[in-house]
Amino acid sequence: MSQLSVVFKRELASYFATPLAYVFIVIFLVLAGSFAFFFGGFFQNGQADLKAFFNYHPWLYLFLVPALSMRLWAEERKSGTLELLMTLPISLRDMVLGKYLAAWVFTGIALFLTFPMWFTVNYLGDPDNGVILGSYVGSWFMAGAMLAVGSCISACTKNQVIAFILTVVVCFLMMVSGMDIVMGWVPGWMADWVMESIAALSFLTHFNAFAKGVLDLRDIVYFCIMIVGWLMATAIVIDMKKAS
Repeated sequence: MSQLSVVFKRELASYFATPLAYVFIVIFLVLAGSFAFFFGGFFQNGQADLKAFFNYHPWLYLFLVPALSMRLWAEERKSGTLELLMTLPISLRDMVLGKYLAAWVFTGIALFLTFPMWFTVNYLGDPDNGVILGSYVGSWFMAGAMLAVGSCISACTKNQVIAFILTVVVCFLMMVSGMDIVMGWVPGWMADWVMESIAALSFLTHFNAFAKGVLDLRDIVYFCIMIVGWLMATAIVIDMKKAS
């Protein structure tokens, strides 16, 4: 069994060893359903689709994903088990990847449990299942990118509350970077490529492409780069803590 597999299984099992996993899943399912049915006008729209359901995913993730990621490293540092982990014959890469993949798979399980809604809209009408599938894929990628951000910030502090708040702030900024409320503050003298680069950082811009049923390679590459980049930053931070 590889070291990565050992870390992954240990981390994934740890979620279900405490009420955390069940609380997270219940809150996610209740909020996702409530927003879709009561605030998203699911019944009033008169259309059998999950557009209202996925519209609220970014904002749900904005608070639920940091709540999940804040414990990834901050808890290890606070309890002193990080030093113990460093003494084990496990590479830093396997530790970072194993803990991250466990959290990402866990969010995937929570997302998978919303599948009854997909069956419901198919029962009620004739939705575009390609759009729904694309939305699920985009939603999972976006959760993965936010988890990678949270992993890096969690590695920077022993305090889980600080890790949560900072992750919410950073993810919020990366979500709205393509919106008018941010672009309106960008000085007009800036070159177009700078403004386009800022807008391109937005999670929402790339998620919305998935939500339209468009599986563009550029959006997949964007999320992959975000995940890999933030995980590399996590490894660098952990390595610096180890050295100090």
